[in-house]
Amino acid sequence: METGITAINEKVKQESAFINDIISEIRKVIVGQDYLIERLLVGLFANGHILIEGVPGLAKTLSVKTLAQAINTKFQRIQFTPDILPADITGTLIYNPKEGSFFTKKGPIFSNIILADEINRAPAKVQSALLEGMQERQVTIGENTFELEDPFLVLATQNPIEQEGTYPLPEAQVDRFMLKINITYPTKEEEHRILKRMAYTDKKIKVNPSIDPLSVIKARSIVDEVYMDEKIEKYILDIVFATREPSKYKLEELSSLIQYGASPRATLYLTLAAKAFAFINHRGYVTPQDIKSIGPDILRHRIIVSYEAEAEEKTSDDIIKRIFEEVEVP
Repeated sequence: METGITAINEKVKQESAFINDIISEIRKVIVGQDYLIERLLVGLFANGHILIEGVPGLAKTLSVKTLAQAINTKFQRIQFTPDILPADITGTLIYNPKEGSFFTKKGPIFSNIILADEINRAPAKVQSALLEGMQERQVTIGENTFELEDPFLVLATQNPIEQEGTYPLPEAQVDRFMLKINITYPTKEEEHRILKRMAYTDKKIKVNPSIDPLSVIKARSIVDEVYMDEKIEKYILDIVFATREPSKYKLEELSSLIQYGASPRATLYLTLAAKAFAFINHRGYVTPQDIKSIGPDILRHRIIVSYEAEAEEKTSDDIIKRIFEEVEVP
């Protein structure tokens, strides 16, 4: 077994060497935001969509655009607004009066990387237009169903729901995002570097593509080979089940704070994301620390807190922190 793990580790070290090139290209534009860049790469190589939340001006959109530039692939940005329609995303049937027939006009969702900018500025009906594409990787227009190209990745940004003019995302939509990441303001030193680099009226920084879509698909097959010990698998199950049955894990105080625990999708996504996290760190095996690092991003939007938790000003992040503190680490 040790020989097998060593071989996988060496293979991952070789196959993940290009990660450093992607990160260096992204860093030409983005200052700091290590957490955000790392999670974007996890989503890319674990084949999972990402929801990015933060106040305006924190380079959410810029980070996604820069990632797309670092991959030689098709990219579409969709600006969500209160008056946007589902057909503006998926496409529609258009009547041709000369031929007396309809033809399909495909929407911007037919691309490899989709930036759904300020997704919670649009009502639920429009947000739901992404559901079929995100889950089944296909889009139905009229009577025809079209497969989406691989890779297909939705990277959505949203403003905090307390802000004016925002709509909360439906639970079914939120659960389709592998990761939900919260980003905060840069440090004073980082903001000074941003000022030095970006405070120009007309300065374009060229980002060179480091990989192509076939390389992404190949990297995902390597991610699947990353070794995960059975003890780590049980650790993942314990964490997820602690969100559903906290009293069984000596977390009785959380029983009244959790309305709904994490779904089985959380178990699958935590496994895949942990393997991708190990891959981008050039390792062929998953450690308990990988689970601790990536776990909150998988779980924070899947744990629905109760009214009692809201009254006590407890968030899903507070609950996740307690679970990781209490569940035994292998």
